[in-house]
Amino acid sequence: MRFMYRMGLLAGLGAVALFVFGYSLLNPSVAAIAHDSNSVKSRKLGLQLDDADVKKQQDSSKGDQDASLNTEGGLLGATPKAILHLAVVACGDRTNETLVMLKSAVIFTSTKLHCHIFAETELHFGFRQQINSWPASVHDKLTYTIYPIMYPPGENSQEWKKLFRPCASQRLFLPEILTDVDSLLYVDTDILFLSPMENLWNFFSAMNSTQLAALAPEHEVKSIGWYNRFARHPYYGETGLNSGIMLMNLTRLRAFHFQNKIIPYYKEYKMKLTWGDQDLLNILFHFYPERLLVFPCEWNYRPDHCMYMQNCKSAETHGVRMVHGCRRVFFNEKQPAFKAIYQSIEQYKFDTNISLLLEGMKAKMEEPDTKASRCGQVANMFLKQVESIVRKESVTTAP
Repeated sequence: MRFMYRMGLLAGLGAVALFVFGYSLLNPSVAAIAHDSNSVKSRKLGLQLDDADVKKQQDSSKGDQDASLNTEGGLLGATPKAILHLAVVACGDRTNETLVMLKSAVIFTSTKLHCHIFAETELHFGFRQQINSWPASVHDKLTYTIYPIMYPPGENSQEWKKLFRPCASQRLFLPEILTDVDSLLYVDTDILFLSPMENLWNFFSAMNSTQLAALAPEHEVKSIGWYNRFARHPYYGETGLNSGIMLMNLTRLRAFHFQNKIIPYYKEYKMKLTWGDQDLLNILFHFYPERLLVFPCEWNYRPDHCMYMQNCKSAETHGVRMVHGCRRVFFNEKQPAFKAIYQSIEQYKFDTNISLLLEGMKAKMEEPDTKASRCGQVANMFLKQVESIVRKESVTTAP
């Protein structure tokens, strides 16, 4: 009798299991239970940023509506399959410069992009107003979040804020602020994209298991290097690093306790710093060189690469992929080639053929003052990547 009872009980349980399995195939809400456990694991690894997680003391914006800000990479190697994360810090009079930078990223990047904008509170409205006025086609690709400037509790926020350019040091604290973001590209406001962000993002895949960030050298030639001639503190390699464009694996930076290492370096060397947060990054990677991947100067092309002589070999081969207009060259007359690129992007209209942007750049590069300048004499390097993109688009749209 007990045997028959047990057999009946097992048969009943089997029928219930079959019913649940069959119902789950028809009803996704049941099948989703198993998927949710994987989602929780992803959040713990910092691989996904949900809509609810974005709102940590930030101002909400039209750009906050995307509910699946998903980054891949960092831990296993980044691929541009999901949304790419871009971060920038803007204080003072840098609003328009930041918007032109973001515009250039949108023009050349085909993958969805989420921009984290850290700015003084009085600048938030202007950012929202301008970005929200961009065409719907832009917002199909771009989402954004605006954050206030914030520093760790117990730190002198005014002292950190004034370190070199106003608020530039904010970038040092991104790993502990954007805790749900795995990896991002940080750029200064004076950066312009001339090629897709996806291509730079691929350097995440080139990182080995110990590397947690990627930067370009400060100089290619020691005879004109700044760090090897003037620095009063440790720096990376032979000529130091430029921090205007930085790939940051935030997951690894958090595991490395990056913030807890940077703050003591600041306290030890603060009287010897000239370039603020860039100097602190040089100090850190001097002591931990194995943690850094160095990418070539074509991804951080500055006036120093052409104002005396052409010393960025990779740009000669591949063209300039990202422009860094340091020392305000987008706005003064010292380096008209850089100003020409900035004005061309600023004046370009969304939803028009990118060939018009190329034509505008070529016209400005042909102006006498620009053509006569040292950097203007290598105009072909500034145009090479854009020309390549235009050629590809013309083939794609050909009947």
